[in-house]
Amino acid sequence: MAKIRQSEPRETPEMNTCSMPDIVFMFLFFFMMVTTMKEVTYKVVIHQPQATELTKLENKSLVRYVYIGKPTKEWQKTFGSETRIQLGDAFADVSQLEDFIVTERSSMKEEDQSMMTVSIKADKDTRMGIVTDVKQALRRAYALRINYAAVQKVNTNQ
Repeated sequence: MAKIRQSEPRETPEMNTCSMPDIVFMFLFFFMMVTTMKEVTYKVVIHQPQATELTKLENKSLVRYVYIGKPTKEWQKTFGSETRIQLGDAFADVSQLEDFIVTERSSMKEEDQSMMTVSIKADKDTRMGIVTDVKQALRRAYALRINYAAVQKVNTNQ
């Protein structure tokens, strides 16, 4: 029968780190795939209106955004506190909206151009006259698929 020796001190074996680079690269790849980059820096303040009947957009790559609201504090010194239109990363006038739509449509695939949707993200305190002007400019540019961005209304009566 074998004798078990308790008196001899044992050393702990070293940890095998051969698979460590594989794990690090797997995590790196995972985070690269699930992270989304911010596409636009907001230069206008937008508090979206609330709505009860909302529909989620299917293909967001076909959506182009028009932001309408008052400039943020850092831009109020330059542009004042009146409601402004933001296209991409720049302020624009209603007259520039048609050129913006034509440029955005031409950057899309030909089969997707007819499916382009323009989403209007307007502040809830924006006057309807500005929104109507934007809609008229979109109509002149033949951008007839229009979406209004809103947040789900929370029902507090329950």
